[in-house]
Amino acid sequence: MYLTPLQTLCIILAVAAGTQLTRWLPFLLFPENREPPLAVADLGRLLPPAMMGLLVVYCLKDVAWFASPHGAPEALAVLAVVLLHLWRGNVLLSIAGGTALYMLLVQAVFV
Repeated sequence: MYLTPLQTLCIILAVAAGTQLTRWLPFLLFPENREPPLAVADLGRLLPPAMMGLLVVYCLKDVAWFASPHGAPEALAVLAVVLLHLWRGNVLLSIAGGTALYMLLVQAVFV
C-alpha cells in the first residue's frame, strides 16, 4: 500500500498527538496539589503486583514440567529473582539477575 506524503504526515502527526496526550493527560487530570480519586490510588497500588503475577504466569505457561530438565532453569531463575529482590529491593537488578541466570542455565548448563 502506497501512502502519499500528506497521508504519511497526517499519520505521524496523529501518532505524535496521541503519544503526547497519553503522556500529559494524567498530569492535567491529577495535579500535584490535589489527592487523586480513591479508585486511581487503588489502581496505583494494585496494578504493579498484578502485572508481575501476569508476567510470571505468561513466562511459565509453556514450561515442560514433566520432561527434562523439568523446569529447573525456570524455577532457579524465579528463585533468583525473589532472592535478589528480597536482598536489594531493586526491581531492575532482580529482573536482570534472573534473566542472566536463566540465559546461563539454558545455554551452558541444561543444554
